Amino acid sequence: MLESVGALTGSPWIYVAVALSVLLDVFLPVLPSGVLVITAATAAAAGTTGVAADAAGAARQVTEVPSLLALVLCAATASVLGDFAAYRLARHGGERLDRAIARSRRLTSAQERLGAALSRGGGILVVIARFAPAGRSVVSLGAGASHRKVKEFLPWSAVAGVAWAGYSVGLGYFGAQWLGASWLGTAISVLALFLAGSFAALLMRRPAAAAAAAPPMAS
Repeated sequence: MLESVGALTGSPWIYVAVALSVLLDVFLPVLPSGVLVITAATAAAAGTTGVAADAAGAARQVTEVPSLLALVLCAATASVLGDFAAYRLARHGGERLDRAIARSRRLTSAQERLGAALSRGGGILVVIARFAPAGRSVVSLGAGASHRKVKEFLPWSAVAGVAWAGYSVGLGYFGAQWLGASWLGTAISVLALFLAGSFAALLMRRPAAAAAAAPPMAS
C-alpha cells in the first residue's frame, strides 16, 4: 500500500482517496481508512521525487510533498460528514430502521450512554468512540435513533474528527521521521492506532465511562 499511496502523493487524488475512505467507513467499518491516512502521511513525510527543468533547461530533481495540514482537514471533514450522514439516516430512517436498531444491544446501550453524556453537557463518548473499531458507526446511528439534537451531537463529532485525524496523520508523519518511510515504520504506526482503538473500545464497554468523564453543565 505504501508504494501505491506514494504514487498518488503528488496529485490531488490522494485527498480524494482519503476523503472517500473516511466518509464511507461509518457505513462500512471494514474499510481501512485509518491505515490509509497513516500511509498517506508516511508517504508525505518521505516525499515523492520527480524531474523538472530549471530556467536554464537543465533537468533537476524536485520533491512533491502533500500538505499534512490538508490531510488532517480532509480526513476530519470527511469524518464529520460521514457521522452526520449516519445520524440523519438513523433519525429519519423510518420504523423499519428503528426496529433494526432496537434489536441491537450495542446500539441501544450506546443510545443510553450517549444520552446520559450529552445531557450532562459533555460528549466525550463521541470522541472516544471515534477511535474504537465501529464505535463511530454505533454512536452516530445511536445519536440519530435517539433523536438527539444536532447541536448536541455535531460539535462533538467535529472534535472527534479533528482528534482522530490529527492523531492518525501524526502517527504516520512521526513514524516516518523516527523509523523511516518503510513497512516497519508504517506497521508500528498502524499498531499504535489499533492500540488506541482497543483502549477506546474498552472504555466504551464500561457503562459509566462516558457519563463519569463528562462534568455536568454549569447552571
